[in-house]
Amino acid sequence: MDITQLGDRILAGDRRALARAITLVESRRDDHRAQAASLLDHLAGAGRQALRIGLSGTPGVGKSTFIESFGMMLIGQGLRVAVLAVDPSSARSGGSILGDKTRMERLSRERAAFIRPSPSQSHLGGVARRTREAVSLCEAAGFDVVLIETVGVGQSETVVAELSDLFLLLLAPAGGDELQGVKRGIMEMADLILVNKADGELKSTATRTCADYAGALRLLRKRVQDPPGFPKALTVSAVEEAGLDAAWAEMRALSDWRRENGHWTANRAEQARYWFGQEVRHALLARLETPRARAEMDRLSTAAAQGQLTPASAAEQMLGFLNEE
Repeated sequence: MDITQLGDRILAGDRRALARAITLVESRRDDHRAQAASLLDHLAGAGRQALRIGLSGTPGVGKSTFIESFGMMLIGQGLRVAVLAVDPSSARSGGSILGDKTRMERLSRERAAFIRPSPSQSHLGGVARRTREAVSLCEAAGFDVVLIETVGVGQSETVVAELSDLFLLLLAPAGGDELQGVKRGIMEMADLILVNKADGELKSTATRTCADYAGALRLLRKRVQDPPGFPKALTVSAVEEAGLDAAWAEMRALSDWRRENGHWTANRAEQARYWFGQEVRHALLARLETPRARAEMDRLSTAAAQGQLTPASAAEQMLGFLNEE
């Protein structure tokens, strides 16, 4: 594979080259990892940046419908939109449905849109390990907005905030008691809370729910990266495409303020630091997966199970073995 040629095709906006590159960065083969690193280094010189928007929400809240309506609105304004949708992987088979393209039928037909579903592969936070690199590839391909859709809601899900510029939490209309069902950690990460399905009989319920969340947000500690009034809670209807313009205006206002006040650059620097640490940790854990390391782990764990070694002593010997490798 000619990495330089592939990189040039991505910079020219070639969608097939982009899809091929994402497949490359998702591969676990050592030779593919080396090629992926070379490709990302080649593309980094272009210096292209998109607005990265992370999106999370409870199952059934309408994330895919929202993304399609929101994406179509952005395309109507002349923007190019990439969607990276992370689907949950089966704990038994490791497989995923990867059905986001079928749920976003209109958006998937647009030339200015690119939709890529990826399996979560059991990674915490519903974010595939290589999603960050896929985001960088979409930026290099010239997309203006990259939407990162994740699965579920929980405190581990907040890892999506480490690869996005804005973090949206999408929720359904309900009574104030639903606040108990949302983890404080993810609430503190959200820049905007969008109460979806604010239409028909649910419109008044959505308005009340939005007021409940707005009150809850005022109780949270003020963050230095927020201008006055943020984070906010808004109502939207993905089906009727109502409130999307207002939500987009708030997103632009927040991102512009962060750029002007230095928080955008500082945030991306901190994210690079975070992912550097994650790469080191993954590399160290990978050393335990070699045949010799697994054999030594089995030997020492058996010794610990039989009482021949204490767990701490066995662990110390294992670390010594890895240092000699």
